Amino acid sequence: MANKFLGFFKEVKVEMGKVSWATRDELFGSTVVVLVSLAILSLFIGICDLVLSKIVNIIMTAGL
Repeated sequence: MANKFLGFFKEVKVEMGKVSWATRDELFGSTVVVLVSLAILSLFIGICDLVLSKIVNIIMTAGL
């Protein structure tokens, strides 16, 4: 049983050596893209929410 665990961790070590890790610059660039996208999407959803809530308020006060 212990041999299976040791074998598993040896295989994990070999596979992790094959992974191509992102450089610091690539990681920073990707993070900036995600944060900017998040800000734009949040702004869009906020504006949609505001507009739709105004429309619902107008409909509710009109008594339709």
